[in-house]
Amino acid sequence: MPLLALPLPSSEAYIDAFSRAELPVLRHTVRAFEELRSAEHAPGAREIAAVVLADPLMTLRLLTHLESNRRASQNHDITTIERAVLMLGVEPFFTAFSGLATVEDTLAAYPKALVVVLKLIARARRAAMFAREFATMRRDHDVQEITVATLLHETTEIVCAIHAPTLTLDAIGRRRTEPARPAAAVQREVFGVSAAELQHALISAWRLPGLLAGLLDSSHADNPRVRTITLATRFARHQARGWSSPALASDLTELEELLHQPRETLLQRLGVPAEIRVHLLPDAPEE
Repeated sequence: MPLLALPLPSSEAYIDAFSRAELPVLRHTVRAFEELRSAEHAPGAREIAAVVLADPLMTLRLLTHLESNRRASQNHDITTIERAVLMLGVEPFFTAFSGLATVEDTLAAYPKALVVVLKLIARARRAAMFAREFATMRRDHDVQEITVATLLHETTEIVCAIHAPTLTLDAIGRRRTEPARPAAAVQREVFGVSAAELQHALISAWRLPGLLAGLLDSSHADNPRVRTITLATRFARHQARGWSSPALASDLTELEELLHQPRETLLQRLGVPAEIRVHLLPDAPEE
């Protein structure tokens, strides 16, 4: 599919276009797979999973591949990456995911859009890291499920930036000109639809496992697991602006309530340096 230069007429049109287009992965992912496959000793599922989890696009590709090729004997969802690799098998995995297109090649003519995609992917990784820590603190019954769902939480924005780079850059430019405007409003103005509005339909089209789809459903906002993912994503977005971002204060208040942890403990668990922690505490001195 050629990259979109103009908005499509409906959500359904975007879903059809994105579903037909090949989803590229990071060049680093392709190289890492080549190294693992050519290694003297056959890699294990854990080694492969570590590479997959560093790339939300590859994570999405693996899960959708597994669901599309689901065996009749499989009576439960596969929701974590190591289990997915084990289910597929090492050699079938490398056979299925050889010759992958890369994000870098796809956006070679759009270097600014490539930077946007790489930043979104880095933020998704950071959100997944936060979510893993929050889920551990909550003693969640499956921390890996939370990690994977968080990694995929903003995949729609990444996909839009890859397949519609000029529209994405237009939306970013408008946000910079009018920073007070909500992102969803600008997205509707440029794309005709917001990323959030596309999310649910795309999850269905991608045939994600039901449990992961439920964790990504904003209508379940009161569910502690969904709230963990939402707060981790929001925290990563705000923290990307620096630890001095004023938006972090409300995030931390909500996290204290969710995790039942004092802020000092929470900040220590997140590895925030002591000289920064002092400014994030409720009784922090005014500068």
